[in-house]
Amino acid sequence: MRFIIVLMTIFFSAAFADAQRGKAVYEANCAQCHSIHMTGGLGRDFNLVSYTRTKQEIMDYVESPDRMYRKFGYSANAMPTLPLTEDEMKDVADFIDALQPFKKWMVTKKD
Repeated sequence: MRFIIVLMTIFFSAAFADAQRGKAVYEANCAQCHSIHMTGGLGRDFNLVSYTRTKQEIMDYVESPDRMYRKFGYSANAMPTLPLTEDEMKDVADFIDALQPFKKWMVTKKD
């Protein structure tokens, strides 16, 4: 039992650490255009992105916005391709994903 608790602690600490590193990536590269407090900006607020997109979709868009914008339903792309490492992309996707614990696809429809 103690072993399981230790493993869970390590797992959750690692997940939290990624989101913390992702916050630093966000502040250095994304905050100029994307808010996390619904205060506006050129790009979508990341709370809305977190609610409507999966972590993988966020990573795909960060990696190649010029390739993904139409798939996301946008008519044009204003986001530059950022010089981020793969780890930085994962970390910022973790940070954005963690902003909203409830996701659009979790909503159940009543008949």
